[in-house]
Amino acid sequence: MNFNQTVTDYIANASESQVEILETLRELIHENVEGVSEAIKWGFPVFGNPKDFVYFRTAKAHITLGFYNFDKIEDPDNLLEGSGKTFRNLKIRSMKDVNADLIGEWLKAVSRQ
Repeated sequence: MNFNQTVTDYIANASESQVEILETLRELIHENVEGVSEAIKWGFPVFGNPKDFVYFRTAKAHITLGFYNFDKIEDPDNLLEGSGKTFRNLKIRSMKDVNADLIGEWLKAVSRQ
């Protein structure tokens, strides 16, 4: 896995309860998509291959996992939030909200060029 130190620092500066979630999401991204690059853009981690396909960022009560190319995602349970044209997001409040299989499917879908 090709980890970027600035992303590692972003995770380390999160609240104690969010660090495990962020590390898990980061690992899911790298496990499900080959050749992922990491960078801090707009103040939060963005992942590309080569185009940006997902990001995460901390908020006070949750972590936002945002998906670019969201039109490639099948979301019959309407878990994704947002109304913009660029991305949709999943709010993660605890490790119980991390559905690794579903997030893995979505990562594979949005990373396809």
